[in-house]
Amino acid sequence: MKKAALYLAIAVTAAACASKETKTEPPVVERSIPPAPTAGGGSIAQPRVPPQPVMGNPLTDPNSPLSKRSVYFDFDSNAVKDDYRGLVQAHSRYMTNDKRDARIRIEGNCDERGSREYNLALGQRRADAVQKRMAILGIPADRIESVSYGKEKPKATGHDETSWSENRRSDIVYR
Repeated sequence: MKKAALYLAIAVTAAACASKETKTEPPVVERSIPPAPTAGGGSIAQPRVPPQPVMGNPLTDPNSPLSKRSVYFDFDSNAVKDDYRGLVQAHSRYMTNDKRDARIRIEGNCDERGSREYNLALGQRRADAVQKRMAILGIPADRIESVSYGKEKPKATGHDETSWSENRRSDIVYR
């Protein structure tokens, strides 16, 4: 018991003799960006600005749905497939919200099979189908022109189903 009292007395004495001095740490200085030199040879620290996202044209940004502008059709059909309704809706929303003054031309195209006259009529029906869907989504008819090129402007020049399916389309062209 005497030993415990002795240890307690030593601990109390050591605590009483402890210094009350507080140490202060030097301030942290940001050194990741070197200071910009000035005309006088000195330097001025530039405030750190967080990087801003680069805003580009959504029509040319490959990550934007607006960079896709072709609506493809089945053989001998002018019905807009479910796969492309979202694309038409995205362009309609862009014209309604972001580009209220934008005007477009919808160019209907066909594959090489069929007569010239038939393909011109089918290409027009395809362009008109996209135009009607955009009109339903709120785009005024005076901002959309539709034209048919029939088989005159193929995207693919082959003579097989893969090429023909590339040519059965309506293209949305901003003017």
